[in-house]
Amino acid sequence: MDPDPSPNRFRELMVDEAPPFAEVLACVFGIQRHESETYLTLLDNPGTTVAELAEVVERDRSNVNRSLSTLREKGLAERRRRLLDGGGHVYQYTATPLDEAKVLMHETLDEWSAYVHDRIDEFGE
Repeated sequence: MDPDPSPNRFRELMVDEAPPFAEVLACVFGIQRHESETYLTLLDNPGTTVAELAEVVERDRSNVNRSLSTLREKGLAERRRRLLDGGGHVYQYTATPLDEAKVLMHETLDEWSAYVHDRIDEFGE
């Protein structure tokens, strides 16, 4: 298992009295800060396309698309295909609801903690 949380980032969070949620999210899932910001923006803009989201976060569409791919891999966003009236389709993205994301964060952190505890117990064997 390759745990998501970065020990260095986790250490940074421990010294911060009140780390912002975006920082905690980035640390727990091992994602970039701009990806956690994309998640938070998507929470406020459900059903957004890449182009629409890129405009809101003021980033290039290709970068937003990569962020969305990462968020989907981590279970923090979903993509739905919507058919257009004139033909073709567009993908719309919605963030995983915050309550579900918090559960995922707890589960990920618990798995990481168990992984670290196992490494501690194996030391010296």
